[in-house]
Amino acid sequence: MLDTLDTLEAIGQDAGLRYAAPEDLTEASALAEASDALKTAIREGNGLALANEFGSRVMQLVQVNLSPGREDEEPEEEGDEPEPSRPTGPDSL
Repeated sequence: MLDTLDTLEAIGQDAGLRYAAPEDLTEASALAEASDALKTAIREGNGLALANEFGSRVMQLVQVNLSPGREDEEPEEEGDEPEPSRPTGPDSL
């Protein structure tokens, strides 16, 4: 697998290989020692073989609702404000 990652890195760094047609890329010298999964993925244009080589698995994402919250309480009236707390202790006398 490390060789596959190294090969993918080499393809990504070389603009001639990065934008090459799949037929040209499979015949390139950079892929001479590439894994069969990588060659199959390039030839077929499907990364499933590559995903199997890396041992990927389907991740289930939790759906999160990011909408703003809503207050269920009614707004307080002006006269309903709580009294400020008074300090307690020997210094408050």
